Amino acid sequence: MKARLLIVDQDARYREWLRQHLGVLCPEGTIAAVDVEEFERTRDAITRSACDLVVLSARFGERPEDPESAGLEWLRQLRGLEEFPAILALAEDGNELTAVRALQLGAADYLPKRLLTADRLRTAVRLALRRVELQTSSATMSRLPVAERSLRDPIAGYTIRRTIGESEKAIVYLATSDALSLDVALKVSKIERDEENERQALAREYEAICEIHDPAIVKIYDYGVLQGREYLAMEYFPRGDLKARVQRGMIEADVLRYIEQIARALEVVHAAGIVHRDLKPPNVMLRDNDEVVLIDFGLARVHGALQSTRKGVLRGSPYYMSPEQALGEKLDARTDLYSLGIICYEMLTGRKPYTGTSALDVLQQHVNAPMPRLPKPLEHLQSLLDGLLAKTPGERLASATQVVEAVSGLRALRERGGSAAVA
Repeated sequence: MKARLLIVDQDARYREWLRQHLGVLCPEGTIAAVDVEEFERTRDAITRSACDLVVLSARFGERPEDPESAGLEWLRQLRGLEEFPAILALAEDGNELTAVRALQLGAADYLPKRLLTADRLRTAVRLALRRVELQTSSATMSRLPVAERSLRDPIAGYTIRRTIGESEKAIVYLATSDALSLDVALKVSKIERDEENERQALAREYEAICEIHDPAIVKIYDYGVLQGREYLAMEYFPRGDLKARVQRGMIEADVLRYIEQIARALEVVHAAGIVHRDLKPPNVMLRDNDEVVLIDFGLARVHGALQSTRKGVLRGSPYYMSPEQALGEKLDARTDLYSLGIICYEMLTGRKPYTGTSALDVLQQHVNAPMPRLPKPLEHLQSLLDGLLAKTPGERLASATQVVEAVSGLRALRERGGSAAVA
């Protein structure tokens, strides 16, 4: 990656540590490092034409108005400089309040220094540089005549064959990658990056799974930005998704096998420190050998890092949300296990446990309605369902590993006692 980076840190040894790890990420780039005094003396000469990203280490205080918060004060001063490059803030102290304020003041990202690892540093810098690339691309495109913009190939290197999916925020094409000579699912954002509240949607998805290498997790081939829109190229699954499979009807043996496979995939995701937050049948794809693959990590987050969503904003499908997600509380891996329980009930019965005339009605049922009961021929599976759909996380199965163990036990019992058809 060719990039021009500037490291600002008072500690010479830490500057060198940052330089070494960023050198791995940008072996062809230019990486300079200065102390705080040198930065203050020369910052008027630091422009976008000379530097792509400043990695700025500073104190951010305990509250936004803290007089000891040099980092926030620098961001305030630099915010008004039109030609100043992007800033990645490394906080020597601080908290969630100062993190929010730093992002409001224009920081590309905010990383607590005490929690910083080489992997987190490289990921943050990679995404910050993607943002710089997008902003440069958007600025260039905005200067082109409209006719010329419309004639440009939207995703160079890909031949789009047909649309295979669409949501409010993105459209998914079946495309052929010229470089790979392979069919791919090409997901293209509908939202341009100048819409502040929705920036980086596909970048977050890319970040969530680019470091996970497992057959149960979708493979990402490419990420980029063109004409102000993000795109992801990923594996294409011609067999379709679990939603279509459920609609054809399922037997108990297949239900248990799919639940175990999804739980094993969640083991991988959770071990990587990620909560999916949008687990539902359309986001579970099927390979030709009938193995499952998890896709669509656009809502994924690090364990416990954020609340479910901002107040008044609904993220994800209400039919599969955990009670804590519906209430906007902090989430951990057990929210995905609740969603898996909803999928389990749907596969077993052919219907969703909670429905209503509005999203709010459905969410209230997740929080307050009685535990769904399975029909009598399936009541031997009720304990598994109860372990997944408990209203409070502490009463659920504690991990995806426990789900795997529970399902394995049920499958073993079933194989000894014969099969049963699912309604």
